Amino acid sequence: MNYKYKTHGVCSRSISFDLEDNIVSNVMYDGGCHGNLQGIAKLVEGKDARDIINLLSGIKCGYKMTSCPDQLSRALQDALNDTQKDGEEE
Repeated sequence: MNYKYKTHGVCSRSISFDLEDNIVSNVMYDGGCHGNLQGIAKLVEGKDARDIINLLSGIKCGYKMTSCPDQLSRALQDALNDTQKDGEEE
């Protein structure tokens, strides 16, 4: 399933990605530091969302309380929470 997350407190405006059986693919950031964000997208491709969350959660960018990697961890957590809610409703 494709997800789009509006970021908060960072240079990028949003993150889109696919999540199937907890596996992340097609991560794309809108805005931000293009080279660094391409690198993050390639590094997380095909990885389990829970592993990515554990690795990236809490990373800060300079004086900011968050970062683009941290925002990806938040987006993935939201997507996993939505997936769990959908499973409970069925």
